[in-house]
Amino acid sequence: MTSELNSPIDAPLEKVALETYRPPAKPSLIGLSREELSELLGECGVGEKQRKMRIAQLWHWMYVRGAQSFDAMTNVSKDLREQLNAHFTVDRPEVVAEQVSNDGTRKWLLRLPGDGAGRAHEVECVYIPETDRGTLCVSSQVGCTLNCSFCHTGTQRFVRNLTAGEIVGQVMVAKDRLNDWIDRETPHANRLVTNVVMMGMGEPLYNFDAVRDALLIVMDNEGIGLSRRRITLSTSGVVPNIVRTGDEIGVMLAISLHAVRDELRNELVPLNRKYPLKELLEACRNYPGSANSRRITFEYVMLKGVNDSMDDAKLLVKMLKGVHAKINLIPFNPWPGTKYECSDWDQIERFSEYIFNAGYSSPVRTPRGRDILAACGQLKSETEKLSVRERDALRAMAMTD
Repeated sequence: MTSELNSPIDAPLEKVALETYRPPAKPSLIGLSREELSELLGECGVGEKQRKMRIAQLWHWMYVRGAQSFDAMTNVSKDLREQLNAHFTVDRPEVVAEQVSNDGTRKWLLRLPGDGAGRAHEVECVYIPETDRGTLCVSSQVGCTLNCSFCHTGTQRFVRNLTAGEIVGQVMVAKDRLNDWIDRETPHANRLVTNVVMMGMGEPLYNFDAVRDALLIVMDNEGIGLSRRRITLSTSGVVPNIVRTGDEIGVMLAISLHAVRDELRNELVPLNRKYPLKELLEACRNYPGSANSRRITFEYVMLKGVNDSMDDAKLLVKMLKGVHAKINLIPFNPWPGTKYECSDWDQIERFSEYIFNAGYSSPVRTPRGRDILAACGQLKSETEKLSVRERDALRAMAMTD
């Protein structure tokens, strides 16, 4: 493999955030914990004895009914609704554009609320419908901290971390667009968003606190109520926060592996120079529950002539010995300007068969949403190039759907 295919070995491992979050004049209540809501209600003059009831009402309206305004919260007193409306919102990110793939995958370009200086940024999230589930791919950062050479998102600037509210807000936008909120006629069993994967823009474990707080809300049984086993967090290998993820969040773990030798992974995933394979695999072996039913998924993008040899397959099996693992093989999804190619399909099948015969599940991920650049590694790409007129047209279409 030639070095021209990869990012320079002296490239920085992590990008520095260009901005920090500053809340708008009227911040949203979405993403706040019950304790934070209690403090705000106290500032609105609600006594301690009433706060628990009021918090339960707000929580239900926001996360069960999907209320988009305080006026919809009919069992909250009119005076309190007026006070809340004067200082807060229940806004989620704004849908700027919606694209629908030939295979039914939906990609939303979402504009985040700007602060007083008008700094509004955008992220993308993707909904993938399947016969037995509906998976929402959620972003954790504007841009990405890392510089993975095969990933288009990794070529973007790292602007800032998302807040817990902006992360939860992506789930709420999807439920808005899919009409997936539970009402008296719609039981939980019929919901469309059944799974969430933290595999969108950004490295979730470099935004740990916000991701944790957001996912705890998504899992809350008195709200959105997704099972922790239906939520997967993908990391490129931020070792110190892997065990914290198991202890403090408890969701399923996925590792963006992509190479079985440090020399190659240093180029594909430069973070490996900070947390090499030996440390990463040790953290995986120590992941809470991984020895039982909480199997760890190892994601492996198939790059022609780079990491797809049978020697690589043999090393992969040897490396994962003793880890309760599933290997998810991902055909490389091309993006404008990339120098990588997807492995030949026959080679992907041989690679998968070897791993399967060694006793590991090794499904080949069917590419979804390639035609709208919504597949793995393609987020925040073509939409960046849209002209103002094109964005306005897409936004108008989204608003009228």
